[in-house]
Amino acid sequence: MRSDLERIKDIQEAIANIEKYSIHGKIEFFENELIATWIIHHLQIIGETVRSISDELKLNYPKTPWLKIADFRNLIVHEYFRVDLQIVWSIVENQLPQLKEQIETILQEMSNNE
Repeated sequence: MRSDLERIKDIQEAIANIEKYSIHGKIEFFENELIATWIIHHLQIIGETVRSISDELKLNYPKTPWLKIADFRNLIVHEYFRVDLQIVWSIVENQLPQLKEQIETILQEMSNNE
């Protein structure tokens, strides 16, 4: 079983993978199906990972939108025909940077507590 620390690092890696291609911008995201699929896949990984993080860790970081992340993962997996690329891009552009900061803070605090 993976630890919370490993799972938080998984989220950090998925964010880095999204940034690798989202840096090309909105037009490329909408015109390149492979990039859109790559980004959606890594958002799914983030959501799946969040579902496995302990309740204790989630309670310690209530500002992180754990439930919204998991709910979006459910939409991607179970209702993929409803995935709106405008919403996906909005998440990447507006919410992912904030999540990245939160994950970095969590990692730093977890490292300090070791």
